[in-house]
Amino acid sequence: MARLAFSSTPPLTSARSLRRHFSVFAAADPQKPSETPRLHHTSLEVIGGGSDRFLPPLKDSLSKPYDAFPLIGFNRHVETIYAAFYRSVPFVKLRRECLRTKDDGAVALDWVAGDDGELSPESPILILLPGLTGGSQDSYVRHMLLRARSKKWRCVVFNSRGCGDSPVTTPQFYSASFLGDISEVIAHVGARFPSANLYAAGWSLGGNILVNYLGQESHNCTLSAAVSLCNPFDLVIADEDFHKGFNNVYDKALSRSLRRIFSKHSLLFEDIGGGFNIPMAANAETVRDFDEGLTRVSFGFKTVDEYYSKSSSSKVIKHVRTPLLCIQAANDPIAPERGIPRDDIKANPNCMLIVTPRGGHLGWVAGEGAPNGAPWTDPVVMEFLQHVESCETIIGERLLEDVHQIQV
Repeated sequence: MARLAFSSTPPLTSARSLRRHFSVFAAADPQKPSETPRLHHTSLEVIGGGSDRFLPPLKDSLSKPYDAFPLIGFNRHVETIYAAFYRSVPFVKLRRECLRTKDDGAVALDWVAGDDGELSPESPILILLPGLTGGSQDSYVRHMLLRARSKKWRCVVFNSRGCGDSPVTTPQFYSASFLGDISEVIAHVGARFPSANLYAAGWSLGGNILVNYLGQESHNCTLSAAVSLCNPFDLVIADEDFHKGFNNVYDKALSRSLRRIFSKHSLLFEDIGGGFNIPMAANAETVRDFDEGLTRVSFGFKTVDEYYSKSSSSKVIKHVRTPLLCIQAANDPIAPERGIPRDDIKANPNCMLIVTPRGGHLGWVAGEGAPNGAPWTDPVVMEFLQHVESCETIIGERLLEDVHQIQV
């Protein structure tokens, strides 16, 4: 979208284009403080080249200590399992839209019902990407929907192929690095609401896909900002830990979910031939088995290890030019802390990382909503997004005024 060479810049026809155009130059501003004053509690690790821009608006939330809920937050596995089974699932009425993709596949977009009648076309839009096998039915997704909606944001959940009962119309699901569907979803949402700023938040594998998208699109990304939560980042490291100790419980649970999705659509894969091992995928005891039998072949990788290595978002975060907040838990059993690309985040002026001492995976049973309410992360996510939106809106209004004066 935005280019650094004026001669190659296309005409600016929308407020979103104007804002994104300005933001590229704003991010490249050499006037940057050498150090960020401490605005966060010592229990939190906060780093990143964009900390000087993004930390001050979050100082109220981050100035308090991270206090994990007693008896639940003391152990990463207890917290992960408790959040998965006992966190409340708020009722949110959703309206489903099935989007046909260019390769004749399909994904399901779940919009919050009633938004079109209650919100203006300029209301900011938050696109949510759940984790592996996750969808709009998950508790952490529902809580974020409610919080964003309470701030007058339009929300939509992007259910990947087969997830959240999304239809599967071709013999292909999704992968950690397949960006065709997310690209089409963002383009579709943007075309439907051309006057609104677009944002996205992704959890776990959804976070990895989102960061891969941001890195690939770089300066051309049409999102105004994004949030990545409990992102495994380095899938090779994540795979190593997945087979250790208690983590085998998660591996078996996720492989069961993958088998369940596959079984609903197994007829599509009959007589598919090639390098596929359909019996291995259909009977996978581990996520790696499923990826070996199906995923890596579908997307052209020679081995599972090649798939994990080339699909790791840690490799592309240095190319991200969109404001990005990453939130991780130091004790996450599925997204290991040692996989976080700290050096690249520190060097990137568009990124900020928050690491909580506890939280497990998709847990964060702490804060006002604990133990059964919203995760600790939700208010932080919305404060970050609202800050960017307020800056984008002011920039857009000023630029539109300038364009009007030029035209006059």
